[in-house]
Amino acid sequence: MARLVESVVTQYGDTVRWEKVITKELKGAQRFIALSKELGRPAPVPSIYINGKLTFDITPESEQLREVLNGLVSG
Repeated sequence: MARLVESVVTQYGDTVRWEKVITKELKGAQRFIALSKELGRPAPVPSIYINGKLTFDITPESEQLREVLNGLVSG
């Protein structure tokens, strides 16, 4: 999923910022715990959160991700 996100967000330049959460690292594990608490259950892996909200819990098609981002960028 990270490769998909990376390939799509490069089209937006500095307009879209993304972060890959690596749960094997302390910082990533802490972020995973925080996301899980906010969600009220273990956060799905893989998943895409946009603006702090779970947006995709399965790997979307690149066009689906593009549609969501376009809506936010043009919003």
